[in-house]
Amino acid sequence: MSSSLHARPPPDTPPVELEFYAPGNYKPEESVGHLMRRILGGVSAEVERQLDSSGLTNAQWVPLFKLSTGSASTAAELARECSLDAGGMTRLLDRLEGKGLVRRVRSVDDRRVVNLELTEEGRIAARKIPEVLCGVQNACLRGFTPDEFQQLKALLRRILDNASVLQSGRDSQESP
Repeated sequence: MSSSLHARPPPDTPPVELEFYAPGNYKPEESVGHLMRRILGGVSAEVERQLDSSGLTNAQWVPLFKLSTGSASTAAELARECSLDAGGMTRLLDRLEGKGLVRRVRSVDDRRVVNLELTEEGRIAARKIPEVLCGVQNACLRGFTPDEFQQLKALLRRILDNASVLQSGRDSQESP
């Protein structure tokens, strides 16, 4: 593989502004967004299939895993991490609590705050998640070389960075 595939232009070189899509010949099935959505959908479906025996849906294993890694400890934090509204997160936590995987505990420091904790059953269920995630993602990357894997991640990060710039620009336009 050529090292030029990994190289970025020198900092003083302006980026090349190409347009890869045009309205007159746009084919959704050929778009990067469509391909990424299909990949994510396929990966999510396979993860859910493999977690089916644990009774966890795709919507449920994500917050369970985030709680287990310490990414969030309250419903509000978890809603932000999972890109859900407060009502949706409350309903999801009700289901996880009903399954005996999560419990709500009032903070001793601030009675207005309700912390989330995994139960012992929740910790057991959460320990299975990384194994499933690794297995599914490794299966999807079958045949990639280590260099291709690193390049793919770098390219996806560039797309994510570009999308973040678009989002932050839109957010600043919407603020008064």
